Amino acid sequence: MLSLLQKIEIMGVAIKKQTAFRLDSDLLDALKSAAKREHRSLNNFVECILRDVIYTEPNEETKEAIAEARSGKSAGMLDLGSFETFLKSLDEIE
Repeated sequence: MLSLLQKIEIMGVAIKKQTAFRLDSDLLDALKSAAKREHRSLNNFVECILRDVIYTEPNEETKEAIAEARSGKSAGMLDLGSFETFLKSLDEIE
């Protein structure tokens, strides 16, 4: 029979652990204020910021797009004269 922990892992639920940090009071106030502006809890706000910092590795498609953009190869020109010419210029791009 599966333990509760094994059932939770199978369901894909993240297991969270409680921890404590010492933060400068001004920083903590700024974080609380930013979380409140976004109608989020302080914990959720800080966790999302930390995830953004840790998980920055782009996928293969994005890596290829970055390499193409850095190569200087032009994908084409967009005609912004009108909506119709814009759509047509989109079709002409590789």
